[in-house]
This record gives sequence, structure tokens and C-alpha cells, in this order.
Amino acid sequence: MSKLATTAALLLVATPAWAAPAGEGGATGLMSPNTGLMFWTLVIFGVLWFILSRYVFPQITGAVQARERALLEAIEAATRDREAAARLLDEHRAQIEGARNEAQRIIAEGRATGEKVRAQMVEDTRQQQQEMLDRARQEIQREKESAIAEMRREAVDLAIAAAEKVIEKNLDSASNRQIVDSFLASVAASGHAAGAGHRGGGGAR
Repeated sequence: MSKLATTAALLLVATPAWAAPAGEGGATGLMSPNTGLMFWTLVIFGVLWFILSRYVFPQITGAVQARERALLEAIEAATRDREAAARLLDEHRAQIEGARNEAQRIIAEGRATGEKVRAQMVEDTRQQQQEMLDRARQEIQREKESAIAEMRREAVDLAIAAAEKVIEKNLDSASNRQIVDSFLASVAASGHAAGAGHRGGGGAR
């Protein structure tokens, strides 16, 4: 490039020297044509055009084309990156949506499991309370029966002791005890029946 510029500068500088002899015959006006100057101007222009078109223009055109190709490649790369980013964004959105749905499903399952556990605990507690009440009723019934049996034995002993006092004879025998025990049992049964009838009558009123 520097050699071509030097050659072009030398041609431009040499143009007045080559054209000078054409004007030595006399003074020329500003508007009068100078064929020698025109000829050498055209020659120099042609030479410069040939040099530029042969050596300079191809390099400029190549640089422009390379720059254009680089710009096109950059645009294509940016387009590919934008498309990849859009795909990646869509994938992230899909993953986030899937994670949200999974979290909601887990929460729903946890709630359902919690409700089942709570219902089971309530049922277990109710059964335990019922079992405790049943055991308490059975224990009370046993204590009641034991107390009644103890009171019956004491009543039999008192009745036999009273009879012995009256007739002044030892009545502590199995047959006598059985008779008194049966009598007390019948009396107790009659008392229960009367109490039940009384309660029934009170309810009827």
C-alpha cells in the first residue's frame, strides 16, 4: 500500500512538469484548453485507476466483505444465543411449573395424611376412653358384687347370732346359713324389683 501511494504521489507531482512544454509557446487564458495537460491528466487518471482497481479496490472490497461476513456471523450467533436463551427460559419455566405442581401435590398429600392421622388418633383415643370406662364399670360392678356378698355374709352372721340369742342354741350350720342366705337373696331381689317398678312408675308420671 505504501509503494502504491508513493507512485501515485510522484505521478501527480510530475504532471505539471510534463505539461509545461505545451504552454511555453505563449500565455494561455484561464478558459483556453490545454491538450497536453488534459492528455497527461487522463493518462495519470487511467494509470491510477488501473493501480487502484488492481491492487487497492480488491483489498478494500475484501475487507468490506470480511467485515460484512463478520457482522452476519455475529448476528447469526446472537440469534442462536437468543433462541438458546429462549429455549432455556422455557425449560426453566417448565421446571418451575413442575416443581410448583409437585409441591402442591406433596402439600395436599401431607394434609390428607395429617387428616387421616388426626382421625385415627381421635378414634384411638375414643376407643381407649371406652375401654377405660368399660374397665371402670366392670371394676365397679365387681366391687359392688363383692360389697353385697360381704354385707350378705355379715347379715347372715348377724341373723344367726340373733336367732341363737333368742332360742339359746347354736345355729351355725351349713343348712341354716344356706336358708338365711336364700332368704336374704330373695329379699334383695324383691327390693330390686320394687325399685325398678318405682323408677318405671316415676318415668310414666
